[in-house]
Amino acid sequence: MLSKLWGEKEMRILILGLDNAGKTTILYRMHCGEVVTTIPTIGFNVEEVTYKNVTFSVWDLGGQASIRPYWRCYFGEATSALIYVVDSSDRERIGISAEELTAMFEEEDLNGVPLVVFANKQDVDGALTPAEVTEALGLARIRDRQWQIFKTSAIEGVGIDEGLDWLVHALKSK
Repeated sequence: MLSKLWGEKEMRILILGLDNAGKTTILYRMHCGEVVTTIPTIGFNVEEVTYKNVTFSVWDLGGQASIRPYWRCYFGEATSALIYVVDSSDRERIGISAEELTAMFEEEDLNGVPLVVFANKQDVDGALTPAEVTEALGLARIRDRQWQIFKTSAIEGVGIDEGLDWLVHALKSK
């Protein structure tokens, strides 16, 4: 009730990216602080995550090609931020990942929404560096929103807290 009086709104975060990028592993690393056994997400997972006294409703949407067209059903003005997860070891599909991210930026409901990119699987030999992911995704051309990329390993827990720190700051300054 007090939150309604003070105008606090739900912080709704969407975690998106191609299948097998590590979205669900990151969600549960955020939610319970550990790696859990996951299976490919058909549909979505949603969890409440509290980080540094900020509570998020985090929606992890499946990333298979047949599911991606339905992502737009989850976009809306209630979306506070996007977390885009890239499998940095999947050099063959980085172009597809870039296309999906670009398509999201065309959605009116996501105008100006802050973006965190997790260049995941940095623990895998031969993974693209964050600079290479930045180039491949065309992040330097983004002018209509705050964004930041983080070197991440969901399995090892590296980079996730740094990304959430940045996200909390970006949302508070918005």
